[in-house]
Amino acid sequence: MQISREQFAHVGLDQERSQAIVRPSMTYWQDAWRRLKKSKISMISMAILVLLILLAIVGPLTNGYTYFDTNLTNVDKEPSAEHWFGTDTLGRDMWTRVWSGARVSLFIGIVVTLVESIIGILIGGASGYYGGKLDMFIMRFVDILSALPFLVLVILIMMIMKPGLMPIIVALAITGWMGKARLVRGQVFSLKEQEFVLAATTLGASSSRLILKHLIPNCLGVIIVSMTFSVPANIFAEAWLSFIGLGVNPPQTSWGQLAAAGAQVFQTKPYLMFIPAFFISITMLSLQLFGDGLRDALDPKMRK
Repeated sequence: MQISREQFAHVGLDQERSQAIVRPSMTYWQDAWRRLKKSKISMISMAILVLLILLAIVGPLTNGYTYFDTNLTNVDKEPSAEHWFGTDTLGRDMWTRVWSGARVSLFIGIVVTLVESIIGILIGGASGYYGGKLDMFIMRFVDILSALPFLVLVILIMMIMKPGLMPIIVALAITGWMGKARLVRGQVFSLKEQEFVLAATTLGASSSRLILKHLIPNCLGVIIVSMTFSVPANIFAEAWLSFIGLGVNPPQTSWGQLAAAGAQVFQTKPYLMFIPAFFISITMLSLQLFGDGLRDALDPKMRK
């Protein structure tokens, strides 16, 4: 018995329909996670980030040294079984200092990203929803701040608050929220005329409820992707500030401060700079690759 081409195509269509019926329904986030797991590079990057965070937590506790203990009899020791990453010019254990610095660098990167995202989401959401004169005022203010040199703003904030961990967070958050505000404003502009917003308005929802419960949640995909790219940018900014002497106060350390100290003895002890520089690079690369995969996973246009 022969089957015509039209019958064969009809049978294939019926099979696809039956599979679609049997396939369990998934939410937007479940489907995004399913697609993210298919990206090997993204999953490897996520595993590296998890490993780095775990080492930052337990690393300083593994060999009995602290990041501030000095030992002038062990100055500039190369990596060995006792000191896995060697020692610095004051005899401090570099393994402990690298992972203590990781705590500071990762903490700054994550906290600054959260703070600047919250500020940008609230300001951008209000600007996009209300529009008019408020939008014009906010966007011109953002343009003025964006035109000022980043280093000048940071130095002014550091002069007022003095160098340290909290001034770095404040300085980076104050100078970093503008991009998030522009992003959220554009998303809200495109969403506020949608049917679900008009329906909520008809039912008597207040402006604050519309922004916080309806508009911003529908921008989360874009916001989360932007945050994954902001974390490495803030880590690098902290490293750069520490490199020029505007970082955390010694003996507290960070990856940027370790790299700056290693650069001074690079010709004789290159590992003192290469080790923190390697971890800065691998963290930024992993976050960038993970952000790329997350962007693809959260993009509805790439849904299959």
